[in-house]
Amino acid sequence: MAQTILGRQEEKKELERLYRSGRPEFVAVYGRRRVGKTFLVRELFDQRLCFYHTGLSPSELDEGQLKEQQLREFHRSLIAWGGHPTSVPSDWFEAFDALRQLVMSRPKGQRKVLFIDEMPWMDTPRSGFVTALEHFWNGWAAGQAQVMLIVCGSATSWMANNLINNYGGLYNRLTAEIHLRPFTLSECEAYYKANSLMFDRYDQIQSYMVFGGVPYYLSLLQKGKSLAQNIDQLFFADNAKLRNEFTRLYRSLFRNADDCMTVIRLLAGRREGYTRKEIAEATKLPYGGGLTATLRLLEESDLIVSYIPYHASQRQTSYRLTDFFSMFHLTFLDRHKTNNAYFWTDNVGGQQLTAWRGFSFEGVCFAHIDKIKRALGISGVQTEVSAWHSDEAQIDMIIDRQDRVVNLCEIKFCTDTFIINRSYDAVLRRKQSCLEAMNRKRKPIHLTMITTYGISQNEYSGKVQAQLTMDDLF
Repeated sequence: MAQTILGRQEEKKELERLYRSGRPEFVAVYGRRRVGKTFLVRELFDQRLCFYHTGLSPSELDEGQLKEQQLREFHRSLIAWGGHPTSVPSDWFEAFDALRQLVMSRPKGQRKVLFIDEMPWMDTPRSGFVTALEHFWNGWAAGQAQVMLIVCGSATSWMANNLINNYGGLYNRLTAEIHLRPFTLSECEAYYKANSLMFDRYDQIQSYMVFGGVPYYLSLLQKGKSLAQNIDQLFFADNAKLRNEFTRLYRSLFRNADDCMTVIRLLAGRREGYTRKEIAEATKLPYGGGLTATLRLLEESDLIVSYIPYHASQRQTSYRLTDFFSMFHLTFLDRHKTNNAYFWTDNVGGQQLTAWRGFSFEGVCFAHIDKIKRALGISGVQTEVSAWHSDEAQIDMIIDRQDRVVNLCEIKFCTDTFIINRSYDAVLRRKQSCLEAMNRKRKPIHLTMITTYGISQNEYSGKVQAQLTMDDLF
């Protein structure tokens, strides 16, 4: 029996629409590793699948027989789903022809859903896989109204280059693309409730700072344990399951994994990120196409984001790390070495964790900008959202609105209501002064506080035009 699929409402609706379209469909489902692509497709279609196959991880195969081992496993899948190939295919043309015969043997008039998972792994060097896939789709499947081919892959760069942005035989052949992203805070909350994980919203946000809403990581949390205990068990205990996940993640996603990790390590050191020129100078990676391609792949994989700082030119485009898991690993496992199996529990109130929470909470807010706009009553207003810093001041978030207002957002993660005292009031006045100096269109500036529990009312709080709490992010 299929399990309940939490969240993913839009993705489920789109897949069901494609299932009932009455036309041949070629659908690519892609996204970050561990984000739940396989689970979504398998559970949604369950008994409706006509064929399912998942590629073998090349890291687990004999390098000299990659193609043969992939073909052998594909042969096993054909048999498991009712095919009758006489022998293991000698190449991918034979393999896809055997798949065609399997589909044709099924009753006419019913939808044939073919699901091929981890497709990038199947495209081993000099295997001719992509050419055979092109021939299968263009030469036969595209003319079969009952065929729905769904392909998945964690190697987002392969999916982008060979399917989404293909300019060869598969150019413009995809009928739909579904980019599956991590859960939002509200989807995580539904997951915790469904799995009897008793975390309040303060801890749920901290969990998001660690796991970033990636379903697989959430599945490792154990009920009956506090968040701190779970973090210790997953990262710091002996044989912790996620201690080496950072390297596994990047090596499974990218062929130039070392270059990608070099860039990520750099971006983790500055909250507002770096320009492309700064990245090239700091990493010594070639400034031309190589770095451009690496940054594009990282962005397509939902690990970084590019943005133009407030009132800057396009040449000043900056790149900022957005993957919470990577940031957590680099902060506490890459730079900080410890043998303390209870590191998190022992330091839960320490300065290092407090600083990390403040930085990471800003990332949570950027990841939920749609919720912030809704709370401000400007969901339908066109906006540009960025961070800004100079030698004089740093502004956590600027929302430049088409309705001629600029929100200067201060973001604070704290254990109680936040108090604006005399010294912090001076900081806010300096930030507002800096923003006014850049505000060429003379838009009104609304000081906006985004905190966990709100702000205390005193003689300095009156200038705050709007305040949001962590509840608004859900």
